[in-house]
Amino acid sequence: MINSGNAVPTNATQTKERLYAQLAMSLGRTSRAISQTADLCEQLQVDLHAMRIFAGLDAAKFMTVAAQLNPEEEGEENVVAEPKQDKKAAAHDEKGNH
Repeated sequence: MINSGNAVPTNATQTKERLYAQLAMSLGRTSRAISQTADLCEQLQVDLHAMRIFAGLDAAKFMTVAAQLNPEEEGEENVVAEPKQDKKAAAHDEKGNH
């Protein structure tokens, strides 16, 4: 930089140039950190997708094993899933009066 036609830089000019150099280095580090963060976010997205698939497969395995180990509970679940009738309607159906 030329200061008022002088070829010799002043102390203020040297300080300003040093601070701009520090700023440039800091911006370079920030840029690299942001780039690395973007890469890590992309990897996290891939890992989360893999975990979602794994959790689904693992849950399906557990449900299959549970169904095979406890087959009597399946019948109970079907009974519970049916709508309940009140006592009058149940008594009415038992008499055959529809």
